[in-house]
Amino acid sequence: MPKGSKSSRNNRSNLKNPNNASNKASKDNRSNQMNPNNEAYESSREE
Repeated sequence: MPKGSKSSRNNRSNLKNPNNASNKASKDNRSNQMNPNNEAYESSREE
């Protein structure tokens, strides 16, 4: 098995794991950007 393939699988597992902090942060960020009552909504749509 190539050395890099295990690491890339681990990274994907961490991103898809609902108990992982980075997964929660990513989902929270997306939720904030989709919520019109949150200031992140407007800032995500500025050009």
